[in-house]
Amino acid sequence: MNIFFRTGTSLLFTLALTAAPALGAAEAASPRIIELHQTACQFTEPEGGDRHYDATSSAACESLNERTAESRLLKAKTLKLAPGPYVLRVYNDDVPYTLGFWLRGSGLGRFTLPGVSGGGIEPGNFREYSIDLKVGEYRYSCPLNPTPDYVLRVE
Repeated sequence: MNIFFRTGTSLLFTLALTAAPALGAAEAASPRIIELHQTACQFTEPEGGDRHYDATSSAACESLNERTAESRLLKAKTLKLAPGPYVLRVYNDDVPYTLGFWLRGSGLGRFTLPGVSGGGIEPGNFREYSIDLKVGEYRYSCPLNPTPDYVLRVE
């Protein structure tokens, strides 16, 4: 690789660098798989299991969350991970319609941290989302199921 240093329009000098040797299999960071399960109006992992909400539409989840999301989030477990590559495997356990997933930075981190989103998670199936997580605080949810905004912290 050549790096060129310029000042104005004049070339000062060129520095030739050699590429670093390839990492061995043991040294390369393999993505870690994190499984997240959705049931009606919730992700089960942060809430300690399936609460068996009786909701068959996103409007029903929105109504439920207006009444319960704040108290549920106070009790919800924060998902804590180390920085690095991950595959987030998101399941639609039993919601009778197609779901999605949205992970984004929290606060100002929304502009500086990586994020990932997508839909198409059919009932009884899953979808995988690859991301290289950086140190910071994130929120994750499903806008189609609507769920509360759960916390994921990378430290």
